[in-house]
Amino acid sequence: MVKQLATTFLGLGLIVSPLATADILGAGASVGYWYPGVSGYAALGDDRVDVEDDLDLESDGSVNLTAALEHPLPLIPNVRLGFSRLEHTGTGDTVQSYGDLIATGSVRSDLEVDQFDVTLYYELLDNWVNLDAGLTARMLDASLTLEDRKTPQNVERTEVDVILPMLYAAARFDVPVTDVSVGLEGHGIAFDGDSLMDITAYGQYDLAVLRLRAGYRQLSLDVNEGNDTLDISIGGPFLSAGLDF
Repeated sequence: MVKQLATTFLGLGLIVSPLATADILGAGASVGYWYPGVSGYAALGDDRVDVEDDLDLESDGSVNLTAALEHPLPLIPNVRLGFSRLEHTGTGDTVQSYGDLIATGSVRSDLEVDQFDVTLYYELLDNWVNLDAGLTARMLDASLTLEDRKTPQNVERTEVDVILPMLYAAARFDVPVTDVSVGLEGHGIAFDGDSLMDITAYGQYDLAVLRLRAGYRQLSLDVNEGNDTLDISIGGPFLSAGLDF
């Protein structure tokens, strides 16, 4: 799968890169705050738990960091880095039987999702319509820990730690005679029963080198690793501020 995606990406780059390089060297970085809710389930073998109804996970904010470098060199792709860390905690009062965990009282739960992206992409269009396409390697470390509050040593954990190749695309449309634009970007992969879709829609305002964004981000994850399964959706509004040079 990785070889197929890489071949497609390089072929696309060879076709479009002579027409789609940046005019000058540019760099940018941003920091954002994402406030999502979570739904879905986790499974450990045949045992399954609903992360919203059974565990009552609470929405916690997440800080997201991005950085990008664009250049005028043909054939060589631009580079974008991204990192986000999510943590949701909750206390469920329902009876839980999950793996080796058997609890008749309340259960404390902790969902953590760390993601680090390395994206190589080309600019296909760069005017009032901006269009990028490329390939992302996403390092995903996600885990759900359940703990019996009456017996803290009674703990069970579901964990998925993988590196996923993903297709990347981004489009931004500048509103004429304004400093306002709207955009959509996404990363996605679906293969052999696993899938991950990460879609962001936003409005943007540019003031000199300052870039302000507000929008909505939706992450849908369905990944199996051994007996561990996470099938969750995480979505909510975000705000970000960044600098473009």
